[in-house]
Amino acid sequence: MYDYDLERYLNVRSAYGASFAPDGTLSFLHDATGVSQVWTLDAAGRWPEQRTFYDEPVSFVEYSPERSELVFGMDEGGNERTQLFLLDAKGRITNLTGMPDAKHRWGGWRPDGEAFAFASNRRDESVFDVYVQGREEAGEDAELVYEGDGWFTVGGWSPDGEQLILSEAHSNFDQDVYVLNVDSGDLTHLTPHEGSVRYTSVSWGPDGDALYLVTDERSDTLSLARLSLSGDLEIVRADEQWNIDGVAIDQASGRVAYSKNVEGYNELTVGEFEDTTTIAEFSTPDLPGGLAGGVAWSPDAERFAVSVTGRTVNTNVFVIETATGESERWTHASTAGIPQETFVEPEVVRFESFDGREIPALLSLPPEADEDGTAPVIVDIHGGPESQRRPSFAGLTQYFLSRGYAVLEPNVRGSTGYGKAYTHLDDVEKRLDSVKDIRAGVEWLHGQPAVDPDRIVAMGGSYGGFMVLSSLTEYPDLWAAGVDIVGIANFVTFLENTGEWRRELREAEYGSLAEDRDFLESVSPINNVSRIAAPLFVLHGANDPRVPVGEAEQIAEEVAAHGVPVEKLIFDDEGHGISKRENRIEAYTRVVDFLDDHV
Repeated sequence: MYDYDLERYLNVRSAYGASFAPDGTLSFLHDATGVSQVWTLDAAGRWPEQRTFYDEPVSFVEYSPERSELVFGMDEGGNERTQLFLLDAKGRITNLTGMPDAKHRWGGWRPDGEAFAFASNRRDESVFDVYVQGREEAGEDAELVYEGDGWFTVGGWSPDGEQLILSEAHSNFDQDVYVLNVDSGDLTHLTPHEGSVRYTSVSWGPDGDALYLVTDERSDTLSLARLSLSGDLEIVRADEQWNIDGVAIDQASGRVAYSKNVEGYNELTVGEFEDTTTIAEFSTPDLPGGLAGGVAWSPDAERFAVSVTGRTVNTNVFVIETATGESERWTHASTAGIPQETFVEPEVVRFESFDGREIPALLSLPPEADEDGTAPVIVDIHGGPESQRRPSFAGLTQYFLSRGYAVLEPNVRGSTGYGKAYTHLDDVEKRLDSVKDIRAGVEWLHGQPAVDPDRIVAMGGSYGGFMVLSSLTEYPDLWAAGVDIVGIANFVTFLENTGEWRRELREAEYGSLAEDRDFLESVSPINNVSRIAAPLFVLHGANDPRVPVGEAEQIAEEVAAHGVPVEKLIFDDEGHGISKRENRIEAYTRVVDFLDDHV
């Protein structure tokens, strides 16, 4: 075992979310201070300059296409009501939106750099409208260019600066795409369809006469497609087994990068369009880690930046020569002095569930694991549920492995990354089938020679927190302890109290209050709390707009009332997750002490 303490692992830094300035300067987010702030760097190997100095984390940064100024986003205390700020060339910061009760979703700079677009629920909390605002204007001067009636986001400007891509989400698996003429207000619906179809990662093509996106309109997996402005869809690249899950196009050059998700790792392809549907491929980029995303093109598209991570590689920004695939690491986020070679790479495994279906998972064994059956295990369950546990860097996971824990990270039914049909296997009345997958995973662990079957922990966040609580109520004999992080305890109170803008999307996944209340009650862990036998740790943020803090309070109170050991920790300055390093250190020190006591 390696004798680095938890605080050291939680001090491993990340640098990500790059954007190029017109002069080639790179901006990015870096959490060296404990929360992500804006930094800039003008060449690899040089010392970066910190540009923002807040106690709250910055959520994104994007340079103007014409000036050495950038826009960044930030909320307050994790409430997700993001405001937009301008950082000019002299370092002055202006609050562009100034409406702290509203959410603002960045929609991109107009090509001339004189204005930008965003979506906001400032008019009605439950819906998002589209606005255009001049770079020197205050929030009240933003022009309402489209009044929405649902969950709208802005996907970017056309090359001529006259049109915007709008995406409307009906659920996480069903979207529509529109083009809005900003001056006339004419809205063209490009994706009329029946059933649930995904149209995501939408961007303008190089000539401005079509869009490119990823969609599962014609297959079980996501394909790269061209969508004409008259609504005709042509498949450009497809894979019958794996999703193509992201595309980035440089409009001026026609260069393109897209990624394929293979077993949670991604394969990055770079090329340029020879015609509207033919891509001439360049050399495959040379990158570590197995995960790279967030493509940002340089002004001439001769290179691009990506955020690179892996289970043994902490997140950093690399810059790639487009034509050759040669890469250079530009940022040097620290591993806090922990040797990289001590980090553990997971193995992709599969176990059979109750209906014979194979469930994929990542299994990590501690460095000194043997076959004597003494290793405790953390079953770490992802949120979503429309998500996928992928092998990105996680300091907490590496700490547990260094302390002798094994870690199993299952992608139960309902997870993304394995095709459309797989994602729908847990819908509404099938909700507890995914919990049966967790049971099958634990039973599979019982057959692993390194594992102690009497010391298995359920841990998860958000929807993963629900999965923890449900696993403890449905299969109480399997667990030595549970750790519920910002989790759902009661689907009824969750849907009643979640942000107005989220309710309709969440009901599409879980069931509606109007039609499915009895079912929602039946699968809510709070109504089966008497079955919980394992000690429980409950962690939450007081400002959580997604899963309100009342979920934590009610489950902790009920578990304690039944005489089961329970600890509750709520942070007043956090939202849906624990983002600030000092809070993470306090939170997970408490979790580790709790597990030391009970496991």
